[in-house]
Amino acid sequence: MQDDDNISKIKIEDQNIIENKELSFFEAMIPVVILMAMLAYNIFFVEDQEWFGGYTNQIILLLGGLVAAIVGFFNKVSISRMITEIWENLKSIFVPIMILLLVGALAGTWLVSGVIPAMVYYGLQVLSPEIFLPASVIIAAVISIATGSSWTTSATVGIALVGIGTALGINPGMIAGAVISGAYFGDKMSPLSDTTNLAPAMAGTDLFTHIKYMTFTTVPTIIITLIVFSIISMNIETSGNTDVSNLLETIDSTFNISPWLFLVPAAVIALILMKTKPLIALGTGVVLAGIFAFIFQPEILSSLSDSKVGTLFNSVLSDTQITTDNEKLNDLFSSGGMNGMLWTIYLIICAMVFGGIMDAIGALSRITKALLSVATTVFGLFAATVASCLGLNVIASDQYLALVIPGKMFKQAYEDRGLAPENLSRTLEDSGTVTSVLIPWNTCGAYQSGVLGVGVGEYFMYAIFNWLSPFTTLLFAGLNIKIRQLKGQLA
Repeated sequence: MQDDDNISKIKIEDQNIIENKELSFFEAMIPVVILMAMLAYNIFFVEDQEWFGGYTNQIILLLGGLVAAIVGFFNKVSISRMITEIWENLKSIFVPIMILLLVGALAGTWLVSGVIPAMVYYGLQVLSPEIFLPASVIIAAVISIATGSSWTTSATVGIALVGIGTALGINPGMIAGAVISGAYFGDKMSPLSDTTNLAPAMAGTDLFTHIKYMTFTTVPTIIITLIVFSIISMNIETSGNTDVSNLLETIDSTFNISPWLFLVPAAVIALILMKTKPLIALGTGVVLAGIFAFIFQPEILSSLSDSKVGTLFNSVLSDTQITTDNEKLNDLFSSGGMNGMLWTIYLIICAMVFGGIMDAIGALSRITKALLSVATTVFGLFAATVASCLGLNVIASDQYLALVIPGKMFKQAYEDRGLAPENLSRTLEDSGTVTSVLIPWNTCGAYQSGVLGVGVGEYFMYAIFNWLSPFTTLLFAGLNIKIRQLKGQLA
């Protein structure tokens, strides 16, 4: 019954991976090896990463699909079969794409209504010198949940926290690790996050089932993280004051901040807890935010456009930038609306093209069989998934591809073992999303170290949540804890 109630369920269960006895393992690996080689070349040898309008990874996935099609042609696979499999894949992602577009609209309306600024405003006031590090984790987590972005969290509040903590004499690596731990926890658990939408889309489950199932491994990991940072805080000396008055004054002078604004996220959370269909829950959040924007932020709506209604529609569809007197807040107070989700949507579409052709020529079947011959146990399957995600973060240097490719490759293997798809989506996030920031040349590692001004080597050991998450998911798999079967029963 739960599956029927979740409109974001990805209906790919009728699409079986095709076997091709004429295709060898070596031939099946050709598209994968070439795909990895193109990605590696793009990362290490191409200086301008904005070629093809910033859609480099999407183009590479399509080229990988072309290579797979050529391999299939030489193994007697018809073009019509390839097209059929691509079409089946594309049909399966219609609802997830609608969810992503709605998430973009939610982010835009929550900005202009003052919901996100209110969370930042009240979150900053939690700071206290004696509990600075665990407080930093919590603040980053709250803001990242609200925005769905670990990047904007680090680039705004993260910068402020590093500056404040450094003035107190705290090791910048510790502060950066705390910020990143909280930011990536929030990123994982937020329905606004593109990776949190991408993982279930690849695995074949729905958004809120995925988030709920992630809590089993994610909550214990963040609790351990908070305990460790609390112990560290009790054993370091601090001096000075945590002065965030400038940030608070800027937010207060720009927006009409009120606790009533929390009714919007509270309503969405309530609907989610009541198992309301995701499109309805998120759509309600957009509508309520629009109403609250007219009530609480009329000046903001007027300042962005001659028409308040026009400003609201623009926040839903396109880029919105609210400029303040504090440059640290300007990046946070911006949203791409639905337009901001197009990069992820195009990536999913291109991945479906690549995966569809790999399905059609029998390559996925051949590769997964080879992997299963090595991963002879359920734990081995989880371990192989974790290793693949980590490897792609290192080789491909992109967290999205570390979710997309293993998700497509391992989906059938999990089904064959009778494992519910949320096992795969959770493992993808526990090992793909969070470890990207631990690789210096990965886009996430390079971004975070550049923004926070702290090298990956300096914050690596303090990004406790990030490196502990893969171990937690493997521990749960090894001890057979919360490993859900396809029929909904726990093993």
